[in-house]
Amino acid sequence: MLVKSQSFLFSVSKLLFHQHQQWRGMGAMTKVRLKWVKNKNLDHVIDTETDLKAACILKDAINRSPTGFLTAKSVSDWQKLLGLTVPVLRFLRRYPTLFHEFPHARYASLPCFKLTDTALMLHSQEEIIHQSHEADTVERLCRVLMMTRTKTVSLRSLHSLKFDLGLPDNYEKTLVMKYPDHFCFVKASNGNPCLKLVKWHDEFAFSSLQKRNESIVIAGEDSSYRDFKRGQSTLTFPMSFPRGYGAQKKVKAWMDEFQKLPYISPYDDSSNIDPESDLMEKRAVGVLHELLSLTIHKKTKRNYLRSMRAELNIPHKFTRLFTRYPGIFYLSLKCKTTTVILKEGYRRGKLVNPHPLTRLRDKFYHVMRTGFLYRARGLGMVSQEELLLDKPEDDLAEEGSEEEEIVEGSELEEDSEDE
Repeated sequence: MLVKSQSFLFSVSKLLFHQHQQWRGMGAMTKVRLKWVKNKNLDHVIDTETDLKAACILKDAINRSPTGFLTAKSVSDWQKLLGLTVPVLRFLRRYPTLFHEFPHARYASLPCFKLTDTALMLHSQEEIIHQSHEADTVERLCRVLMMTRTKTVSLRSLHSLKFDLGLPDNYEKTLVMKYPDHFCFVKASNGNPCLKLVKWHDEFAFSSLQKRNESIVIAGEDSSYRDFKRGQSTLTFPMSFPRGYGAQKKVKAWMDEFQKLPYISPYDDSSNIDPESDLMEKRAVGVLHELLSLTIHKKTKRNYLRSMRAELNIPHKFTRLFTRYPGIFYLSLKCKTTTVILKEGYRRGKLVNPHPLTRLRDKFYHVMRTGFLYRARGLGMVSQEELLLDKPEDDLAEEGSEEEEIVEGSELEEDSEDE
């Protein structure tokens, strides 16, 4: 059974912590400096989903607008907000299958944009998915709050993570207000509005790593998780090293030492752990692993994590954790930003277990790309039926379906936090 009480988890982790005092101190565990290795498949994911996210944000903004449209002037300064490398007006005109351009009723020279029938249909399908998977979304949001020290997250941080966590556009009203026994709004000491967990849920205090190992035991493939629950072993993180790294003796020895450290659940209290110990480093890796597991695309921007760093009790210079553990994380520098990806979530550039919302977003991207290609070729618009064919993965996998091509890149500065 997946239900695990917080007190039991804490007692097990506390016992293991005292049994492994030999790992205290940052110098105890061998550290190997690794070069950053570029992964073209995962970079391609960032490339495509940057435009996808921008289009989804614009779609939601138009849908929220009382007039049902947005003017080019109203979105002219949104380029940085949307993470685009081109002006917003040019971006809107790229995708006529989603955004219909027409002149303003009073100012003929002012371009306006409303959603096409195809975009409205996709939006309706998205709302159906949000409704049918509401319980899953509530659990995901609860678990994010449960990992924090005060069980509180600022609305600003949540807004940044909204797309990655798969939250509805107006989740504050349609989701939070609907579950007063789970969430409440509070103000931080600095006056910023925050979302707070009302009640601890034991049934949610079970990490994705624990679930993964539990499922392996249920399938009869491995008994290591039973040993972990008895306090006889530790949980190990699945790792996929860049080509050539996994066979290096120094790297293998280092990872073996790391995997032997006790696994501390991200939902356990970490206040009694030495912040300079190797155990705390593994705990921080576990927190980042869990948070990325909760995102539906198994990735997010580094800056979004930084805004929650203090609440999650992870190191100030946490970027080094991503570069130090390339078997677990991949750090992408595409699209003038830094994005961290959970490697186990992807295989050959595709999500391993896609959420229904990611499948719909694949279809959304298919509509975007098809409209752009037909427009560029001057072939006119394709039929709505053709646009909604359930073949989005062909577009997304165009570069990612081949064998993984990895090329060596420059070293990332461990302490680089500039973005």
